[in-house]
Amino acid sequence: MFTLNKKYFYFTVILFSIEVFIASFVNESFIRPFIGDVLVVILIYCFVKTFLKIHSYIVISAVFAFSCTIEIFQYFNFVKILGLQKYKILAIALGSTFDGKDIIAYTIGAITVLLLENQTNRKVKS
Repeated sequence: MFTLNKKYFYFTVILFSIEVFIASFVNESFIRPFIGDVLVVILIYCFVKTFLKIHSYIVISAVFAFSCTIEIFQYFNFVKILGLQKYKILAIALGSTFDGKDIIAYTIGAITVLLLENQTNRKVKS
């Protein structure tokens, strides 16, 4: 169950670097909010797969549910309710503004993972 999958580790590092780059240097209305949210789902998926040998469908379902739950919490402004806004990094990571388009981005990220995993599995079996 516990493992260190180097392939997913490398993907995690690359995706994290891309996310940091986007957050630090990209200031426009599509790549930063939308593509960043697509990539964060893939990033979390790769991070989990780095350490746990669990079926891809289970992992991506859990990551998608987690992402949507955080978005719903944003709708209810839970960062402010819990007094977490003073912890900048945590407040940024959890977000503070609900946007229904984020759920679309999470869906695209999850579908991308499923398509890539299915394609990879077909190549391995061939």
